[in-house]
Amino acid sequence: MMKRNFPSFLLYTLSFFLLWEWLRPIKQLTDTDHIETFIVFLLVSFAVSFVHLKGIWQFLIKLLFILFSINRTHYDEGFFHLSWLKSFGSDIANSIGLLVARQWNDLPNEFRTLLLFILLWLTVYLIDYWLLKRQRIFIFFLMTLIYITVLDTFTPYSAKAAIVRTVVAGFAVMGMLTFYRIIQKESVSCESSFIRKWMTPLAGMIAVSVMVGIAAPKAAPLWPDPVPFFTGNNPKGGTGGNGAGPHRIGYGTNDEALGGPFIGDSSPVFKYEADGKNYWKMETKDMYTGKGWLASGTTPISFRQEDYVPVYSFPNTVETIKESAQVFIHKNYKYNFIMYPAGIRKILTIQPSGSNGNRFMIDTTIERVSFYNKNEDPVVPHTFTVDYVLPKYKVQDLKQTTSMDPSNLFYQKYTHLPEGLPLRIKGLAEQITAGKTSWFDKAKAVESYFGNTEYTYDQKNVAVPDTNEDYVDQFLFETKRGYCDNFSTSMAVMLRTLGIPTRWVKGYTGGDFLEYGEDNSSSQYYQVTNNNAHSWVEVFFPNQGWVPFEPTKGFSNEILINYEAVDGSGSSNQQATPPPVKKPQKEEPDEKKTVKDTKKSFDLKTSFENVKLALKNNWKKIVRILIILSVITAFLYRIRGKWLPYGLLLLFRFKKKDENIGAAYLILLNQLDRYGLKRKENQTLRNYARYIDSFFSTREMTRLTVFYEQYIYHQNLPQGTWKESQELWENLIKKTIA
Repeated sequence: MMKRNFPSFLLYTLSFFLLWEWLRPIKQLTDTDHIETFIVFLLVSFAVSFVHLKGIWQFLIKLLFILFSINRTHYDEGFFHLSWLKSFGSDIANSIGLLVARQWNDLPNEFRTLLLFILLWLTVYLIDYWLLKRQRIFIFFLMTLIYITVLDTFTPYSAKAAIVRTVVAGFAVMGMLTFYRIIQKESVSCESSFIRKWMTPLAGMIAVSVMVGIAAPKAAPLWPDPVPFFTGNNPKGGTGGNGAGPHRIGYGTNDEALGGPFIGDSSPVFKYEADGKNYWKMETKDMYTGKGWLASGTTPISFRQEDYVPVYSFPNTVETIKESAQVFIHKNYKYNFIMYPAGIRKILTIQPSGSNGNRFMIDTTIERVSFYNKNEDPVVPHTFTVDYVLPKYKVQDLKQTTSMDPSNLFYQKYTHLPEGLPLRIKGLAEQITAGKTSWFDKAKAVESYFGNTEYTYDQKNVAVPDTNEDYVDQFLFETKRGYCDNFSTSMAVMLRTLGIPTRWVKGYTGGDFLEYGEDNSSSQYYQVTNNNAHSWVEVFFPNQGWVPFEPTKGFSNEILINYEAVDGSGSSNQQATPPPVKKPQKEEPDEKKTVKDTKKSFDLKTSFENVKLALKNNWKKIVRILIILSVITAFLYRIRGKWLPYGLLLLFRFKKKDENIGAAYLILLNQLDRYGLKRKENQTLRNYARYIDSFFSTREMTRLTVFYEQYIYHQNLPQGTWKESQELWENLIKKTIA
């Protein structure tokens, strides 16, 4: 039993502080009051354990303290009035019934208090058992670390100081218990001076480690924050969402707080018949807040079927191709909003037709088209035909724009940025567009930048910015992982920092091909689902209008640009899709360069980034490989008695020095122990050798022990001793193989 001295008192004190860390978060995270009562109970419990009171006295003291605390907290009667005790007993009986019925929420506070006291009582008993009997507390130390780190991650509780306190107390207790285990095992007398010689370097090591850990720079997290996926509870779909978090993919009207993972949804939204794929717009947003997008106002305008839709049209300088499409909206579609291609002109033959009172309403600020009946009630459209035009841009016209009057209200509206936008966003945009003069070249440079291998398209492991963190800044410099909202918002904001007007567009991609049309072989049917919900960017050019750009990695829009040579030598119609982004090609080695110069060109930072990127992209495969290797290693370790002897025989087969007998003999002792022939604690080597010889019916172990003792005590062996003893050693090793 551990003596009642200062070191043991220190052990109990540190253990009390470890257990106290379990109570600290309770007051902050729950409505539990009178926490100091439970802390005093811990002190009393550790105190009676330290002084080694008899079990019956410990039980009575703790029981009286619990009853007194419950009476003081929950009852008006005095402690010595037995009426409260009768009521409390009745509450316990009723509460047990509630427990059996699993009606946890109906448990009275008196019974909850009793349960917490019992839990603390059992915990103190376990700690006392680990300290006195087992002299090991690592499991409890580890559980404490896991407990406070989980609370720090998933709750408002901050465990920065708690981590430091737990590490200091935990390592101090483990160090002291290790010392006591060694003293007990070796039967060494333990004086106070000897204890100080052990404890002083232990305390110094812990202090230095903690100070270095606090002062050292902290690396940024390699993985996106997983908490939003578990803690988010605000679906984005529909008009009810008001924050970021995990939500089902699809079109929604609230974009105030972007971020968080998506849950895939392949439910159909509409299908259409057209001559080719198109992006389908639902609305635009013009005001970036640092967390998401808002509309700067509302400007509703009514129009009728077959009227020209009052949206911003293409200037006469842009060549266009007339097209039409028929849209069939799925029955589960819940909005009265109309999806349409960018170059919409008219909406025709809409169903349900009803009377002539049906009308459309467009908010020209966000360009969202709604459908209403004559009673001003929103109506979900079923089928309609839309006339639109496809623009054919000329690259020379797009490159003409290099600036715009900054006093123009339209320009100010679409270049507005929130106060406090991190300056490094503009710095990155300027770095990307260095050497570019026209708005088009700058926009293409930013659009192509997101094809960089650093950025990953992901719908699940997507972070939500903290309260004081900008949505774009987090994506560009911290996580570099996200979906269309991240990419499109980042491009729109970066261009605005350069003074280029942009707006954020929401809608759907072209969907998946279904079949060819029956009446017209040139038309095709496409199916659009919630998974096709998308966002992109439109950049304003005064002589060209709003031009779409697609920064999202893995996506491309379908606009046409005539890349006619400036010298008029030729032209070709191409899609506006930027050419595939390639990694910068390595410079071919110059014949004049020496080997030394080639070595100098090695970039350690680039190599580290490549390794980090490879780990990010292949972490699942790496984890699977590690699990397989761990299972194989555990299996081999479990059956080591069957294969290890062969390795030992091979290891010493080619050794010739006589001094090898020292290491070989100790290895033999370990192998015999694994075989099941354990040496008793106070058994001499010769007695153990006779026991082994009697077990195997041989004299080899005794003869080998004589050689070993001669080597140990005299440090001198006759020439050729190992050659003679090697055969004895190998025979004994082989006997353990079975």
